[in-house]
Amino acid sequence: MHYELIAVEQGGLVSYSSDFKDAGRQSAKYVQQILAGTSPAQLPVEGIDTLKFVINLKTARQIGLNIPERILLRADKVIE
Repeated sequence: MHYELIAVEQGGLVSYSSDFKDAGRQSAKYVQQILAGTSPAQLPVEGIDTLKFVINLKTARQIGLNIPERILLRADKVIE
């Protein structure tokens, strides 16, 4: 399970966060380069470019919130 989904699946309203699997892969790449002898100062700084947007419609309904369809269409996952 993706960690960014846990809070939303347990009743949170929305999550907009980085993909932790991608962050882990990127970290492993840095570690591999350092262990191969590359100085950390020589490594480029890379940001996370993958974000996940998850909406829990069940929670939205429970609190009386109507989420517009244009927002739902942008979500990576909608929990009903």
